[in-house]
Amino acid sequence: FSPVAAGRAQVQQEPWAETTEGTAISINCSHSDIKITDFIHWYRQLPGRGPTFLVSTIKESKEVRAPPGRLRVAADRRSSTLWLDRAGAASSRPASLGP
Repeated sequence: FSPVAAGRAQVQQEPWAETTEGTAISINCSHSDIKITDFIHWYRQLPGRGPTFLVSTIKESKEVRAPPGRLRVAADRRSSTLWLDRAGAASSRPASLGP
C-alpha cells in the first residue's frame, strides 16, 4: 500500500495487508485531514484482479456483507478500522476519501 490522497485529504495505512483464505483480518487507516463532507471508502483486491468496492460511510460504523465483516469509524472520523471475518486470499486496498 501507499498513502492515498483525495483532494487535500491524506490517508495513512500499512503498505500491505494480506491473509489466507478463511482467516480474519483487521486493517487500520488514519485520515487525520478528513473534511466534514468526505466519505470513507474501502476496497479489496484479489490477486491478479482490480480493486472491488467493499463499503463506504461518512461517519457511522457499518456492516460489510461480502466478505462478512465490519467497518468502524472513530468518533472524530480521523481513523477507521476494517474487520473481515473471512477475508479470503486477498489483500486490502488503502482506504480512500472523497465525495
